[in-house]
Amino acid sequence: MTALLQIDGLVKRFGGLTATDQARFDVRHGEVHALIGPNGAGKTTLIHQISGALAPDAGRVIFDGEDVTAIPMHGRVLRGLARSYQITSIFKRMSVLDNLALAVQARSGTSFRFWARARAERERYDEAAAIGQRVGLADRLHAQAGALAHGEQRQLEVGLAVATKPKLLLLDEPMAGMGPEESEAMVLLLQSLRSELTVLLVEHDMDAVFRLADRVSTLVSGRVIATGTVQEIREHPEVKKAYLGEEEVA
Repeated sequence: MTALLQIDGLVKRFGGLTATDQARFDVRHGEVHALIGPNGAGKTTLIHQISGALAPDAGRVIFDGEDVTAIPMHGRVLRGLARSYQITSIFKRMSVLDNLALAVQARSGTSFRFWARARAERERYDEAAAIGQRVGLADRLHAQAGALAHGEQRQLEVGLAVATKPKLLLLDEPMAGMGPEESEAMVLLLQSLRSELTVLLVEHDMDAVFRLADRVSTLVSGRVIATGTVQEIREHPEVKKAYLGEEEVA
């Protein structure tokens, strides 16, 4: 399986602090790749560099065969490398359906010729409704987005991302703040999207990581100390040592 994303020696320093230190790993086409590590490991800084929110001090980001290190965030989104909050903002006073329709429009554009406008509107809303159903919000399409429960809002965020049809979706802690039932619903949703998306997942819920991930990279003190299958990461001596005494491997 070929690599869709290659992280090649990324370094980011903040004064005397090295947040990422020669970080290296790759994400293959069609996989769910999890990035785990303790608090302060540099995961968020690394994701910022991949998405284009932060420029690295050294190293390269190669996406779909192209060096995108110097390309700004919006340029990466246009190429199909998207972080959910970059490409999606929930408009809380609008309905779920209108939010999804706007995301569809942002991807495909809409003709404003008078004779084509009504047809384009119907097609856009039909696609938006199908995406809403796909992410488990079929019964909430006409609800105001701001009135959704926390877990439902995260489902909507995933739906908005799906509407843009990215080649790679960066998901940063999609289960954060969720209860057990909401987390289970999100895991099932992400499992259902496996055939459609390549995902780089940052998540502290290790049960979710081990259920979803094809491969896992472990970041400690800014360095990727191991990449492998779930079983390989569970048994890796450096990973065990790094998390000795912690309740969770995250």
